[in-house]
Amino acid sequence: MSDAQTPAPAEACERCGKPPSWCVCDRIETHASRTKVVILQHPQEMDMSLGTARITALSLPDAVTVRPGLYWASLGRALDRSEVESKRWAILYPHSLPRALTPTEQKAALVVIERKGTRMNLRESPLEGIIVLDGTWSQAKTLWWRNPWMVKLPRLVLHPTEPSAYGKIRKQPQRGFLSTLEAVGETLDALGEDPAILKSLKRTFRTLLQRVRSDSPPT
Repeated sequence: MSDAQTPAPAEACERCGKPPSWCVCDRIETHASRTKVVILQHPQEMDMSLGTARITALSLPDAVTVRPGLYWASLGRALDRSEVESKRWAILYPHSLPRALTPTEQKAALVVIERKGTRMNLRESPLEGIIVLDGTWSQAKTLWWRNPWMVKLPRLVLHPTEPSAYGKIRKQPQRGFLSTLEAVGETLDALGEDPAILKSLKRTFRTLLQRVRSDSPPT
């Protein structure tokens, strides 16, 4: 949910938005997903060269939409729809939960908690889509507090199997914090989407980081 804050240089790939030496267009594979993903992107994240929202959207072209901004009046506005069933959309935001997770829930790969604290049964009530906040943790909190309708959505709580691949390139506030790409991939995997999606996204992300490490960061 939080991506690095390194401004992108003027010269960048028109497709993936990365500097030429970091471009990963040759490694991006496209996949289909039943679950829709809407990435609400903090405006300051739009031009960050280590951001991953665009790569995620390129990898899942029919499932992912990126919407930059700070405020949307409702879930329908965020989705650009006149009608939407809010119970079928959940937001990836693990803080300020309506209740503490049980020990069993803390061990689960993914838990969906409804507003009143009930654990959602995804087999009985499958999700149509997920909302992901894109930016630093501070920026994600800004989006959360500026959009009161978010608190009414079912909450996705993800427990990743491993820390972010960012490593020393960008220190995460906590071990469980991931890049937007990793968070989307892990969530879709836990929701039962094709395992190839997560593998492909991680492979592309590792390629990006390898190219960043082998190159001097742009100034």
